[in-house]
Amino acid sequence: MEESSRAHVVLVGWACTTLCLFSYAAAYSHGASLSACSDMMPRHLKVQLHSLSNNYVTLHTNMSSYFPGDKVPVTVRSTMDFMGFLLQARKVSNNEIAGTFVIIPPGSKLLTCFEDGDTVTHSDKSLKRNLSFVWKAPDQPIGDIKFFISVVQSYFVYWTKIESALVAQRGQN
Repeated sequence: MEESSRAHVVLVGWACTTLCLFSYAAAYSHGASLSACSDMMPRHLKVQLHSLSNNYVTLHTNMSSYFPGDKVPVTVRSTMDFMGFLLQARKVSNNEIAGTFVIIPPGSKLLTCFEDGDTVTHSDKSLKRNLSFVWKAPDQPIGDIKFFISVVQSYFVYWTKIESALVAQRGQN
């Protein structure tokens, strides 16, 4: 193969690799895909899952219990910047996604995994640290819940299903 042909092949190969990686990165820079709904795992190339026992992200609410139909504030606090996230409330009894988010911060958007607005994800790659949300419980009883968040620090580093303390449903028989 002559030198110009070899250079052309290398250039075409580099361009294809770059475009593939860019399209993967661009696909999730505006939020998680619906394929992450069930397991909350980012769909990045060769990512490194980190231990659930991280020391910098906390997920909590100031309510230890709720009634059906209540609005529950949820906060995410981090001592380090992160780019992406996926947030859900799940029933403790069967791990199903429950309720809807009614207030979300800038840089985020609602997703429909099971029903409209039951999941929140990032809408851009801006760096995030402290986020506040409001979740609305369904009007019918669903039992105790926990909030879960997956956080993406960079394209290759993330933590999945960081959980809040249990939030008990009041008024159960």
